[in-house]
Amino acid sequence: MNSYLEKYELDIIQLKQFEKYYELLIAENRKYNLTSIVEKKEVYIKHFCDSLEIINVMDFSKIVNICDIGSGAGFPGLPLKIKYPHLKLVIVESNRKKTMFLKMVVDMLKLDDVYILNERVEEIDIKYKDYFDLVVARAVSTLPILMELCIPYVKVEGNFVAMKGINYEDEIEKAQTGLKKLKSSIFAIKLYNLDEDMGNRALIIINKKNKTSSDYPRRYAIIKKSPLK
Repeated sequence: MNSYLEKYELDIIQLKQFEKYYELLIAENRKYNLTSIVEKKEVYIKHFCDSLEIINVMDFSKIVNICDIGSGAGFPGLPLKIKYPHLKLVIVESNRKKTMFLKMVVDMLKLDDVYILNERVEEIDIKYKDYFDLVVARAVSTLPILMELCIPYVKVEGNFVAMKGINYEDEIEKAQTGLKKLKSSIFAIKLYNLDEDMGNRALIIINKKNKTSSDYPRRYAIIKKSPLK
């Protein structure tokens, strides 16, 4: 399976870490209900490679503090941490069982500077407002909802990367008012295809221009019922 990871220029230790990650994911999947993707090739392509695609749009030499919101089984945050050990990673995951699994991965792979918060993102410590160089989220919600959950935690001139399927254009159209209210703009959109024809994806890179109002994020039930528009 390492052939799928070759293009990301990982060393032997990192490749072994991904192998251990896969083994633990499969061993613990039934207990923690982590993923419906269990075939090894699919895990490597749809989880590991998909997560690492962010390195093609971000200069990680200029990124230290990163937050992965709604990480689930650790994607994309933990693959990015494996690739770039210097990162200080905060993972926000509201599902307690999944946070237990995430802690197992971090301990097993001996990853430093990884902090796992078992909380709803809109309830995390206010110290994280306008704080992170980069916030990432994968398959959490629609873009108008996702922006309000994530952008408040990005520092000024930092970035939020939303990982979406190929049908992203309608979500972008509906997000325009929210972008203005959150003082942000879409910087770039990167389209890519997963190996073995396993799907088409889009990375939506949003740059934050100014501090977020204290009004945001609202509680999730309110955001879901009435997205910014």
